[in-house]
Amino acid sequence: MKNIRHLLRAACCAALGLAAGGAHGADDVTVALAIPPAVHDGAPYAAAEALGFFKQEDLNVRTIVFQGAGALLPQVANKRVTLGYPTSEPVISSYFNSKNPLPLRYFYNGVPTNTMEFAVLADGPIQSLADLEGKTVGVGALTWGTIPGGRAALRTAGLQPGQNVEYVAVGALAAGFQALRTGQVDALNFNSSWHDMLEMSGTKIRRIGYPAVFSETAGNGFIAHQDTYRDQPDLLVRFARAYTKGQIACEANPRFCVQAYWRAHPETRPAQNEAAELEKNSTLLARRLARVLHKPDGTARVPGQYDIAAIRAGIEAMHAAGEYPSAEVPVEAIFSNDLIAQINDFDAQAVRAQAKEQQ
Repeated sequence: MKNIRHLLRAACCAALGLAAGGAHGADDVTVALAIPPAVHDGAPYAAAEALGFFKQEDLNVRTIVFQGAGALLPQVANKRVTLGYPTSEPVISSYFNSKNPLPLRYFYNGVPTNTMEFAVLADGPIQSLADLEGKTVGVGALTWGTIPGGRAALRTAGLQPGQNVEYVAVGALAAGFQALRTGQVDALNFNSSWHDMLEMSGTKIRRIGYPAVFSETAGNGFIAHQDTYRDQPDLLVRFARAYTKGQIACEANPRFCVQAYWRAHPETRPAQNEAAELEKNSTLLARRLARVLHKPDGTARVPGQYDIAAIRAGIEAMHAAGEYPSAEVPVEAIFSNDLIAQINDFDAQAVRAQAKEQQ
C-alpha cells in the first residue's frame, strides 16, 4: 500500500509538471551549519545527492558554514537561509533573554542522543569531571551553542566554569586535536565522532561523559523560521525525507557514502593510503549512525523524533545548574514532531536495497 501511495504521488507530480510545461523548477534549500561538516555528518547529504533523493523531492540543496550557533541563528531568523542545524541551547535561552524570542522552530531531531563529551589524554591524571578543576577546556569557538550544556555538566560536578575551569577557543577538528596533544588545553569538549577521529589518528584518549540527565536531550536539529514552518511545511518534509533516506542509505552501505562524500568534496579525498582511509572513515560513519538511528539498547529510533519529556528534564537540569534562569519554557512551541510521520513516509527497505547495490 505504501508503494502504491508513492507511485500515485509520483504520477501526480509528473502530471502536474507536464501541465505546467516544465515552468516550475526545483526548490532551492540552503542549510546553515554551525561547524564544518566531516564525513560522519556530511555523508548523508552526499548520499542523498548521489542516489537522487533530493532530486526525487524536487530540491536543490546546498550547505553553508557559520562559526557556531550564535552566528548561524540570525541567518535563519532573518530568512537569509532556509534552514539551520544548530544545537538547541541558544534557542531555548532566547525565551529568557528577550521579550522577543527567536522566531524559530525545530522540526527534526538530528542528534537524539547527546554526543557531546570531554576528552583528555589517556595517560594523564584526569579521570572525571571533578578532575577538571583548575584546567582549560578547548572548544572550536566561543560562539558554539554547545558550551552552555558543557558548563552545566561541569557545574553538576561541583565546578564553576569561568572561575576554576576556563573555556578556550582552539579551532575545530585538527586544530583542536593538536591543542590537546601539545598541552595547550587539558581537555576538549567536542562531539563523540570528532573524538573518534582523534583516536583513529593515533592519539589515545579518555572520554568523560555528561551526567545521565543530559543523555537524551535535544542536540543539533533542523530548524526553520516560524513563517516557513507555517507556510511551507511540505518543503521541510521533502528536505527531511531525502536527508533521512541519506542516513539510512549510509547505514546500509557506509563505504559507498564515504566515497560519495569524497566525490562531493574532492579536497577531502586522501592523497595516499586511500583503502585504509576508506575503512577508517566507514567505521567512523557507522559509529555515528549507530548513535543517531538507534537507542543505546540497539532498538531503532523514529528518525527525527523529539523526546519531549527528556527535553523537559534536561531544561530542568540546566536550570538547576544555573545555565537557565527558569525551567518554564514552552517546549512544544520550540520542538515539533508534527511532520515526522510524513517525513518517514517512505520505503526504508527499498532505500537500503538501493544503497547496497552501489559499489
